[in-house]
Amino acid sequence: MAPKDYVSRGRATKKAPPPPSPSLPWVRIVVTLVLVLGFVGFLWTIKDKGVEPTETVSEKQQQKPAEEDELPVMTEEEWEFIKTLPEYSVEVETREQKTRERPYLMQCGSFRREDQAQEMKAKIAFLGLVAQVKPSDGSSGRWHRVILGPYTSKRDAEKDRHAIRRSGIRTCRIWDW
Repeated sequence: MAPKDYVSRGRATKKAPPPPSPSLPWVRIVVTLVLVLGFVGFLWTIKDKGVEPTETVSEKQQQKPAEEDELPVMTEEEWEFIKTLPEYSVEVETREQKTRERPYLMQCGSFRREDQAQEMKAKIAFLGLVAQVKPSDGSSGRWHRVILGPYTSKRDAEKDRHAIRRSGIRTCRIWDW
């Protein structure tokens, strides 16, 4: 028997799915009509309920003004704290800050090229702080350090570091030198 050639046969046609059966339109019409009539009936029943309470309220309001007493006259209040506050004082205990023999220094950068160090010094100078560029020779060559200080307390150094950090320079470190 000879082999059968399936190529010339072509593709099989796909059967289209049957269209969905349309829902009965009269069912939708009846449901919509029942909902609309129910809503109209609800509105019709609550229409008359709002009229009667307003008449009874108006009768009560006419009787009240005749029965009410006049309000007493307010006396002027005297505030005691107005007199005592200027005489009042608060004593706050403050701790003395420890003084150190060695100052704090803040280093904001260390560069191989001096022009980079001078650029950072200028950025710090725009903030109103005084920085110095100090060259130092080490085993790996010459470095140019940008240094601020000396500071007598770490609090002063932190205050300047936060001002520098707000300007975008985040490389400053406080050293105990």
